Amino acid sequence: MLPQPQEQMSVKISVVIITYNEERVIGPCLDSVAGIADEIVVVDSFSTDRTKEICESYGVNFSANPFVGHIEQKNHALTLASYDHVLSLDADEALTEELREAVAAAKANWTKDAYKLARLTNYCGSWIKHSGWYPDWKVRLFDRRKAHWGGQNPHDRVILAAEATLGILKGDLLHYSYYSIKQHLDQVNFFTEIALEEMKRRNKRTSILALLLKPPFKFIKMYFVQLGFLDGFAGFCIAVISSYAVFVKYAKLYLYNKNRA
Repeated sequence: MLPQPQEQMSVKISVVIITYNEERVIGPCLDSVAGIADEIVVVDSFSTDRTKEICESYGVNFSANPFVGHIEQKNHALTLASYDHVLSLDADEALTEELREAVAAAKANWTKDAYKLARLTNYCGSWIKHSGWYPDWKVRLFDRRKAHWGGQNPHDRVILAAEATLGILKGDLLHYSYYSIKQHLDQVNFFTEIALEEMKRRNKRTSILALLLKPPFKFIKMYFVQLGFLDGFAGFCIAVISSYAVFVKYAKLYLYNKNRA
């Protein structure tokens, strides 16, 4: 008997995005999923710019929810999706045409529980191909019945069920991260505050030795081991500011614990 061809299973996809003051980037993000999204769900953290106006012009399902943390907000957004198969994006991300085609193919013939893709980051106008930033593999297309958001704020990640199967999509997810050094530095302060709250919740501690060693190790790893020097001046800035971010995070934790003593 000849083997029977495998029956194709097509699915509908909800694109899910969380936002806060994203008027600069949300348009390209929404444009990039046109034609492959059966629904777009945007959960906003009470933006004060034109984010809501822009989103509503695309006909998305828009709602506002108080921001507690990236993980909590993304899990809340998942509950609002009409379909179990979800493409989760950040507002500053957009699909390349190759990735759009790969998502469309997965949608037409769904064979895995989740799919990971390579994220390519633009830093102050330069595409970063090294520095440990590419390929920045992310699980973003998944069956929400087999996955949820977890990790440690602000570094959220998709946690798959033990039995879940994982595939790979071709094409890049373009990430428009920072437009200026100032924006990067502002984000360092914002993210280290979130990280501090998470470390406090976990009763983490640190030491002066860690403050001395961790930042330079971070720079050496990104700039030399991960070939950040090949990314030119942008790679140098990324390594320096990333090592500074490590110092700031642990300095805040050290002072917090010192003042409690």
